[in-house]
This record gives sequence, C-alpha cells and structure tokens, in this order.
Amino acid sequence: MKKRFLPAALLLAVVVTSRPAWAEDLKPVKLPPPRTGGGVPLMQALKARSTQRRFSPKPLPDQVLADLLWAAFGVNRPDSGKRTAPSAVNWQEIDVYVALPGGLFRYDAPSHSLQPVLAEDIRALTGMQDFTQQAPVNLIYVADRSRMGRADEEQKDFYSAADTGFISQNVYLFCASEGLATVVLGMVDKPALEKKMGLKPEQKVILTQPVGYPEE
Repeated sequence: MKKRFLPAALLLAVVVTSRPAWAEDLKPVKLPPPRTGGGVPLMQALKARSTQRRFSPKPLPDQVLADLLWAAFGVNRPDSGKRTAPSAVNWQEIDVYVALPGGLFRYDAPSHSLQPVLAEDIRALTGMQDFTQQAPVNLIYVADRSRMGRADEEQKDFYSAADTGFISQNVYLFCASEGLATVVLGMVDKPALEKKMGLKPEQKVILTQPVGYPEE
C-alpha cells in the first residue's frame, strides 16, 4: 500500500494540548520538489549574506522550507546519493533536524521528506536567546559519530564541526538569496537538547540555526 503523507501546512497547524507525545502522533511530510533553477547569482548572495537575530513568527511556505532543506544538505546527484555540502570520506554523518511549532522532525534527504521525531515544540531548547522561540524554523545539526568509521575522537570532533560548517553556510547563502534571516548558535544547552530529542550516546548536537523572515 502506498504511504500517504500529510501536507506540511496542515501538519504544522496541529497543536498538542494534552501530554508530550512521541513520533507516532505525527506523520511523515513529503516535501515539494526543490526549485533548483531560481535564486540570485552567487556573488549577489555572498554580498547579501549576513547574520540576523530578529525574526518574524510568520511560517515559511512549504516550498521555501523544501528549498531550504535541499540547499542545506539535500541530494544533488541522485545516481550517487551525494549531497549539496561535502562531508569527510562521504560519511554524511550530519543529520539535519527541524524544530517547528508543530513538532520535531528529521530531514531525510534521499526521500526529500520530514520524518517525525517528537510531537512537541522544542524551539526554546535550541538556544539560550529568546528569538529561538520567535523563529518559525530551528535547524539542529546532529553528528552521528557511529558513521565515522575508525576515526579517533579528535578526528570525529574536527570533521563533524567542519561538515556542519559547510551545511550552515549553504543555509546562510540560501537565506541571503531568499530574503530570510538566520544565525548560527553555539550557546545551546546541548545535554538538555540531546535528552529531549532522545538521541543515542553516539549522536551529538553540534550547532543550531534559526531561520525565518526578518522582523518588520
């Protein structure tokens, strides 16, 4: 039987009012195909790239969210499964989690979909600044160190940080092209966030990145 997906806009309108619920209370979200032919020229995006910390709560349209996630770390060569950002030894050890008002999801790049994790708004845990609760989207970059082969702990630290940097810069450039605001955050209570997300010991939060429209 073909799996059915809820439209993202409908899913994000769900409000959880009883108890904190786990992923079975949510459903996968099939994202629209990314628009790969648009955007401003690269040099203009680099000129416009900036850090902004004031966000409008206005939600991102489904298409913009789909384009954002594909730009961050989507599959750009389907024949090989390789991505829009490099990773050491092609480990692809970074997972992009998406904290939305309607819940927490993991971006699954091969299927270009959001996979449910937690039916709870955890944006307040993605940083120590109040604006994390204002931004409609908070990206959480998680390194799954179990994918990093025989690398030692120092190498895992280095490469997971570098690979996160590539992804977050993709997001910065997409936001510059799309007129969105974003900032990378390192001031995060990572143990508390990892616990809330239900991560395994080998999964580590590296950075977070709120995204939204600039506050008017």
